[in-house]
Amino acid sequence: MPFIPKTKPFPGAVHAVTLGTGEKAITLGGQNVLPFYTFDAPIENAPKLGIEISDSAEGWDVPGLAEFYAGCETMAQRAQKAAAMPGVDFLCLNFASADPNGANRSAEACAADAKAVAGAVDMPLVIMGCKNMEKDSLLFAKISEALQGQNILVLSAKSEDYKTVGATVALAYGHKVGAETADDINLAKQLNIMLKGLSVKPESIVMNIGTAAVGYGYEYVASTLDRVRAAALAQADADLQMPIIAPVSTDTWAVKESTASEEDVPAWGSREERGIHMEISTAAADLVGGADAVILRHPAAVEAIRKFIDQLV
Repeated sequence: MPFIPKTKPFPGAVHAVTLGTGEKAITLGGQNVLPFYTFDAPIENAPKLGIEISDSAEGWDVPGLAEFYAGCETMAQRAQKAAAMPGVDFLCLNFASADPNGANRSAEACAADAKAVAGAVDMPLVIMGCKNMEKDSLLFAKISEALQGQNILVLSAKSEDYKTVGATVALAYGHKVGAETADDINLAKQLNIMLKGLSVKPESIVMNIGTAAVGYGYEYVASTLDRVRAAALAQADADLQMPIIAPVSTDTWAVKESTASEEDVPAWGSREERGIHMEISTAAADLVGGADAVILRHPAAVEAIRKFIDQLV
């Protein structure tokens, strides 16, 4: 069957959301075209690539990562190292150590780290919490206050805490807020509606609709990405026209293919290579599905996905 190009533009478009300030500011979204369909229309803003920086050493003992950040003793030093990596558009600060069931670092200490990073680099910042909603509400408030004027993106507001997070992050301090749901178009739409009902502007919302490492129920991710993007463009659904960010690193480096030691499964080969391949495969799938930004961890994965984006846009 011959390929028949589209004869007219889609009726809808993805909102353009700006992160950061100054020359290094980036814009997510703004497209009126399916992912990488440059033959239909120009891509206004190419997908963006972020690198995760954690304040916790747990899970970061992979040889390549340990070597890359060797000698870095603070989050700000690791951020400077990551920011110098070619192809990186933004930094994602993961405050896993704030978890009350872990190190339970104070929100004030985490905010001080975030402020130190903002003073050390001039890249846009994305903030990732510890997955404990009560602690994250306090953490996000402290960091949003400390970084007022920096135009950061905070991940994430959920249906259970969207009022607290949305009011603090977007309304009180003027930052962008991530709307986090789990691979369900209806839940994603509902949360966007609730945030807008809170008076958060659509241009201040970025969707985190859920991702998963390839091979781990990824078909749900793929179908949700496809449906969300089709609704935004073909149906002009204003409640689903926010750009999408995919935190790939936290999923791909947590699965057994990335964590199992070479001693336990020698037939699987290098642990580092396994993790890199999982990260690249998942990020590429998210991007072709409609993600406007991905968050990675390993320098080799960053290099590969940078080439992937540049060659397709």
